[in-house]
Amino acid sequence: MSTHDILHRLSETLASRRNADPSTSYTAQLFANGPDAILKKIGEETAELIMAGKEGKRLNIVWESTDVIYHVLVLLSFYGLGIEDVSQEMRRREGISGIDEKAARSAK
Repeated sequence: MSTHDILHRLSETLASRRNADPSTSYTAQLFANGPDAILKKIGEETAELIMAGKEGKRLNIVWESTDVIYHVLVLLSFYGLGIEDVSQEMRRREGISGIDEKAARSAK
């Protein structure tokens, strides 16, 4: 199974939890509490990833990266987006210098 398949399935699962019972689903709790709660979790998990990166413990880096990716997918789903939207943008940026891509966004 490819990484894309796993992320696509997770994205679909998250979308299906949009109207789930918050008492039985952590994802539904996040949705019910709105974007501020989701963004707070992204901030917390990102801080934990930074700390894991500073420590250099590979397994902790993987765990915290997974938490960040999960919560970013929740945010995408909250706004009716999914991993395919991110994949499409990554395909668009492929082969473009990061400096050039950033400059193009600033010019708009």
